[in-house]
Amino acid sequence: MSILVVGSVAFDSVETPFGRVEEVLGGSATYFSTSASYFAGVSLVAVVGEDFPAEHVEGLKKRGIDLEGLKKVPGKTFRWKGRYDYDLNQAHTLETNLNVFSSFDPVIPERYRELPYVFLANIDPELQLKVLEQVAKPRLVACDTMNFWIEGKPEALRKLLRRIEVFVINEAEARELAGESSLVKAARQIMKDGPRILIIKRGEYGALMFSEKSIFSAPAYPLENIFDPTGAGDSFAGGLMGYIANTGNLGEDNIRRAIIFGSVMASFNVEAFSLSRLSSLSLDEIRSRYAEFKRLTHFEDI
Repeated sequence: MSILVVGSVAFDSVETPFGRVEEVLGGSATYFSTSASYFAGVSLVAVVGEDFPAEHVEGLKKRGIDLEGLKKVPGKTFRWKGRYDYDLNQAHTLETNLNVFSSFDPVIPERYRELPYVFLANIDPELQLKVLEQVAKPRLVACDTMNFWIEGKPEALRKLLRRIEVFVINEAEARELAGESSLVKAARQIMKDGPRILIIKRGEYGALMFSEKSIFSAPAYPLENIFDPTGAGDSFAGGLMGYIANTGNLGEDNIRRAIIFGSVMASFNVEAFSLSRLSSLSLDEIRSRYAEFKRLTHFEDI
């Protein structure tokens, strides 16, 4: 089954204690699509400028990503510049130039509108709602957001939450949105607004899934070398949605497995800058790391 993703395609300039890169391929939809493409078909809707090189287009196409919805318009592509210190959980934004992304008005191609799985990457919640007005009856809609929209457009975000099934958010944003310091209390408060499943990303501490019935905790993979956490959350979401679309199973047990696959993809992503590691994986590597996650969390009954 195929996934529709709407988000950003960008150029990133990133500095970490372990190196730096200038104007490499990035963006929420890029990371998501690349990650999800190992499990399912992906159709991408985004905008880029005239400066977006053909080599990046070809690279995405090689992953089997459908780019009919990627529009090239006059102007420059979205650019983000950031720095990470040794606490790699926190990005310090140094510069943001939205460029053509500032007037992004997503139009969903006709043949994308029947796709069964929809992921609304981190963009204006009013645009996310606009996307939902253009699609038919997807089996599953998931979305991401950030503190900028929580603070700037809370009513639009809450309206969006009433129309989705899975909400992916990081722990600081969960606390801010709910006005609660406890993640458990925050989760229950957020779920009152609509989402059936809430997944809270916790960086190097893993992820928590909340449903009406239970709480599930997934660890992060213990890596020796981490070069760049940019796009880790989007790669996580790509693995999550990709596996769900691949299996077609919306049951809670399967979503737990999907969270582990999301964690697998995020762990590969941070091993190199940009998409260098994520775009060159083998299925054997993915399966092997999934098995390592299982061993990592296994313990016997008393």
